[in-house]
Amino acid sequence: MTLHASELILNEDGSVYHLGLLPEDLADTVITVGDPDRVPLISEHFDEIQVKKHKREFCTHTGIYKGKRISVMSTGMGTDNIDIAITELDLLVNIDLKAKKEHKEQKSLDIVRIGTTGSISKDIPVGSFVLSEMALGFDGLMHYYKAEEFLEHEIAEAFIEQTNWSPKKAAPYVVKGGRSILDTLSSSKTIAGFTGTNIGFYGPQGRSLRLELPEPDLNSRIAAFNLEGLRLTNFEMETSGIYGMSKLLGHNAASMNLVVANRATGEFAENASELMDQIIIYTLDKLVS
Repeated sequence: MTLHASELILNEDGSVYHLGLLPEDLADTVITVGDPDRVPLISEHFDEIQVKKHKREFCTHTGIYKGKRISVMSTGMGTDNIDIAITELDLLVNIDLKAKKEHKEQKSLDIVRIGTTGSISKDIPVGSFVLSEMALGFDGLMHYYKAEEFLEHEIAEAFIEQTNWSPKKAAPYVVKGGRSILDTLSSSKTIAGFTGTNIGFYGPQGRSLRLELPEPDLNSRIAAFNLEGLRLTNFEMETSGIYGMSKLLGHNAASMNLVVANRATGEFAENASELMDQIIIYTLDKLVS
């Protein structure tokens, strides 16, 4: 089936519409970050940088680290951007952009998020590396796709029941990360995480500055969730979208979360930039080990 130009949108140079990338620009291993300024913080560790492209919030550097070709790309914040980013990464490897048809053989990317997070437990201190085994999405993205086959319905339903989840909010969904890439990144340095992906930073994460919240106790209800020992570990804003879109498209995804805030104790990391460099180097070295 040939894809219509209104569905598969390309730029004048043949690159994919939002990312501004050509197939040859992309490595088979992709690190995603929210902040465009974090891209050079990772690529400065490369032995060689082969590609530098920047369009909108999507900044991409591709290069060589200890003999392995890796791309690092910013996505901006939120699962709405993740929907764009993962879809267009898939286009680059699984669609013939000139013929506008799928390749006969499909390729699977390794996609690793490196980002900051807030833990919701006193037991997970600032500076921890949380590696998300599963994500709980509050964003609703997966409900726009045929994703029922791989969603963890029992966990989501238990969460909805235990937290008395409001029907005015998107129905939460649960999705696992990619087993092979999680195993690659796991060590005694990481904490296995069940990560909550919020749809925003302030109200959706229970922060009340000048605006009143309809459910001021929502964070405490979420933190109290417990299904046979399974509890939420942390909040961030992209992981469920990355895991869900990657599952749909056949890619392997993992999320490395640097804890810079502990919501239970009110602490915030004073040396966040130093800790971020530590998790970057840890992740790069694990990817080439």
